[in-house]
Amino acid sequence: MIDNNYIAENCKCAQLRRVTRLITRHYDEALKPCGINSGQFTLLVALELMSACSITEVAKALDMERTTLTRNLKPMLNDGLINMTSGKGRARIASLSPSGKQTLDEAKPLWKIAQDKVTEHLGEDTTNNLNLSTEKLQTALR
Repeated sequence: MIDNNYIAENCKCAQLRRVTRLITRHYDEALKPCGINSGQFTLLVALELMSACSITEVAKALDMERTTLTRNLKPMLNDGLINMTSGKGRARIASLSPSGKQTLDEAKPLWKIAQDKVTEHLGEDTTNNLNLSTEKLQTALR
């Protein structure tokens, strides 16, 4: 039988989730003056990069469930940060609104401060290794 202490100390899933919660709080606090959180920031960046695209395409690009993405986009739609239109068939097309673009532009310098602080605490080597590890896991687990 596997010892619970061993699991608690070594489970990569638990460790990553704990770190993710800490980092999410850090970025959320940094982005608070813009009225968005880190998840919304990520979605605004994705929509700016992808232009107008289907919810399915955005979900796939972000490794999210489509229903989760739809739930996360709803408050942003209500706040006027994104536009949603009908596409071909039943597809819904999401795009960044002018207000969303403005919010994103205001948020970027705040994100950069948060990003630099995380990089400073981790160090360049660890940050680079984190980027490489993320790429490896994405390739292996998709």
